[in-house]
Order: sequence, then structure tokens, then C-alpha cells
Amino acid sequence: MKILLAGPRGFCAGVNMAIDTLETAIRIHGTPIYVFHEIVHNKHVVDRFVREGAVFVDHVEEVPEGSVLLFSAHGVAPEVRRVAAERRLLAIDATCPLVTKVHLEAIKYAKSGHHILLIGHEGHDEVIGTMGQAPDAFTLVESPEEVDTLPFGPGDRLAYLTQTTLSVDDAGRVISRLKERFPHIVGPPKDDICYATQNRQDAVKQLALECDLVLVVGSPNSSNSNRLAELAQRIGASAHLIDSADDIEPGWLAGRKAVGVTAGASAPEVLVQRVIGRLQELGAEAPAEMQGRVETITFSMPRELRLE
Repeated sequence: MKILLAGPRGFCAGVNMAIDTLETAIRIHGTPIYVFHEIVHNKHVVDRFVREGAVFVDHVEEVPEGSVLLFSAHGVAPEVRRVAAERRLLAIDATCPLVTKVHLEAIKYAKSGHHILLIGHEGHDEVIGTMGQAPDAFTLVESPEEVDTLPFGPGDRLAYLTQTTLSVDDAGRVISRLKERFPHIVGPPKDDICYATQNRQDAVKQLALECDLVLVVGSPNSSNSNRLAELAQRIGASAHLIDSADDIEPGWLAGRKAVGVTAGASAPEVLVQRVIGRLQELGAEAPAEMQGRVETITFSMPRELRLE
């Protein structure tokens, strides 16, 4: 049985920046250091930082006054920043710049009197942060079918934005339906779905064409990892989202000629290597790397740490 590794896979520039930010903040400020929501959506990354003294919270009010609070890569609403300032917290902002781009677009559309239709998944940290930029101006849309139920007409000023980690194909179907029903709707000049999400989806499409089984390394709450598994299945491969090598069931490999391995944008490469090791224990050959788009983008750490 062959192993084919997707390229690119794993950490994106935003995740690298967020992890570097938390590592640097711990080194400079010591622990405990508080993080609003998971720094990235990966159990192993979060567990590692918990061992190092990070405390992950879902409410700013949980953070003792005067402490250091880091905002995760998914971004936060202005109300969160207000409460953090009120509690005299030293806030360090690790929001991915591509999420910040969506926030700025939301503010622009809201100020110009548009009602914003956000294509995304309810309850996702990024969606909560984006809708918090202008709470009264947003309606969440999750599917093309929901477009048909929207209570807007030709006289309404409408704009659309998308969560950055969606399936490109799924988002495209919703956008197409929005434009069909609301020809006057406006959208951002450049797609909101981030380059890393696009690249990993393109890679898994090729992987699923060449393999009869695809394993996606990523945690269950990782949106972009779930989309990779769904995409592989849609193309015709059997696919499983796994948090680690321990999740692999030997029965999945029965009769397989080639297994593809990829990883979501928040999954560390060490987990991929452990998956490869486990597959080889179960009889697979040495892995081959698939040639994909080379990523050279990097993001600087937040100014709060660059000034240190």
C-alpha cells in the first residue's frame, strides 16, 4: 500500500504567527497567561500550552484584573476588547490578518448602510468575532437553501462576506444563489476564503483522485480540517478525520492500494509523521510527497510583542 502526502498541508501563516505569539508572550510575561478561546483549533496544540501554563477561557470576566490576555487567531468582537480594557488587561492580539481583513470589510459595509450576509458556520469562533463587529448588521447564511428564506428585497442594500475557512465549492454555491436572488448584492473585491484553505483544498482534490483512502489530521472542531475530509469524500475517496495516529482503525486499510495523508491548517507536522509511522507499522510503503503550491507567506507577530 502506497502513502501519498498532500502538499501543502498543516500549519498556515496565521497559525504559525499565533503559536509564535503565545510562545513569545509566555517567555516575556511568564505564566499564567490567559488566552481567549483556543489559540488554534487543535487539541494537541492546546494541550501543549496548558502544560506550559496557558489558561484558556471563554469569557473575559474569567481573567483576573491586570493579567495578560491573548486573543486567538480567530479574532474577537469589539465588545471583548472593551471588557478587556475595562479590566485593565494587557491584551495581545494574535488575530490572523486575513480574519482582520474580513472585520474591516464588515465595518465598511455596516457604515455604508449595507446589511451583511455572512456565509459561515454558526457558533464558530471566527463567525462570532466577525458578526460582533456590527451585531445589528449581520445575518448568518449556512447553505444555498437558506438564501431562499431570507426576508430581503430589491430595495435592501446587501453585502456578503465569508468565513475564511469554508469549503471553496460550498461557499461558491451560496454566493451564486445570493447573486441569483439579489442581483444588486455586493461583495469583497477579493475572496475572503484564505489562501491556505484554498491551497489545502486543491491539494486534497488531487489526493482523492489518486488514493482510495484519505486521512485528514485535525481536531473535530477545526472547520478547515472537516472541509478537507468532506471534500475527499465528495470526490469519491473514503475519508476520515483523525486527531492522531491512535485514531487509525486497521480495518480502514483492508484492500486499499493507496492512502493519502493531509492535515488541516491548525495540525502540527509531528502528528502527520506519527500517522505515517503507524501506517508503515500496518504494512504501508515509505511515503511519497505530492508536489503542490509552495507557500511563502509569513505574518509578523503582534505589535504588543514587537515593541518588547
